[in-house]
Amino acid sequence: MRRAVCPGSFDPVTYGHIDIIGRAAKQYDEVVTAVLNNVNKRGLFTVPEKLDMLRESTSEFDNVSVSEFDGLLVDFCRENGIETIVRSLRSVSDFDYELQIAQMNYRLSGVETMFMTANPQYSFLSSSLVRELALHRGDVSSLVTPYVQERLREKYA
Repeated sequence: MRRAVCPGSFDPVTYGHIDIIGRAAKQYDEVVTAVLNNVNKRGLFTVPEKLDMLRESTSEFDNVSVSEFDGLLVDFCRENGIETIVRSLRSVSDFDYELQIAQMNYRLSGVETMFMTANPQYSFLSSSLVRELALHRGDVSSLVTPYVQERLREKYA
């Protein structure tokens, strides 16, 4: 069974994330969408809220599961029998950053990283941009699912 992980903070999950997860789901038998539980970083949403939004947002994919992890991603991969990390590239600057991480992950564990280029429709999209737009009551309906949009509305009420 070929298993891959799509890691991230997903604060919140966007259509860009869902696009990459869905495309990965076509390439692998199972895709684990893993939320980093970083105790040193406070996000807008809690880890349980992120997991809930991810489960709802990826429910159409039968081979996608949602999990959380602490510490090193390569340890999570080793503990869960995952051999591939799937990451999205929106720009050249993403590649510079992601390449260093991919090389270190491979050195530490032999886990491969596969890069998927972002759909041009979502290449500008980031969770921080969505949060900023939602904070100022901007329309995020084309950027996140209706469920996530409602969670954003509740946070900024």
